[in-house]
Amino acid sequence: MISEKFKEVLKYEGVVAIASQGENDFHISNTWNSYLRITDDNRILLPVGGMKKTESNINYNNKVLLTLGSREVMGFNSKGTGFLIRACAKFQYSGSEYEIIKKDYPWARAVLEIKPESITQTL
Repeated sequence: MISEKFKEVLKYEGVVAIASQGENDFHISNTWNSYLRITDDNRILLPVGGMKKTESNINYNNKVLLTLGSREVMGFNSKGTGFLIRACAKFQYSGSEYEIIKKDYPWARAVLEIKPESITQTL
């Protein structure tokens, strides 16, 4: 499900937007391409420092949307591409994946686990 082009985008720095929906509103959090880690089973893990509103929203509704991209990677017609990810998400506060992320990012208080349902190239 996670294409080579998607993985190529992660080699370049860029903003990742994470949209979540709570009981009353939507919320957007941001992180960096370089923080995303792809697991062997095609989940995406990322360190969490803040993201309190995102956490609250995911506890209410675990569906999220993510967008990310890079101007450096060839898209459909020119340089620059991006992706839209529809996924389920959850926070991890312990366990082996948490320990791996915590080792690389000592400031992380949790890991956001993203299980993609679909990944669509948008550019």
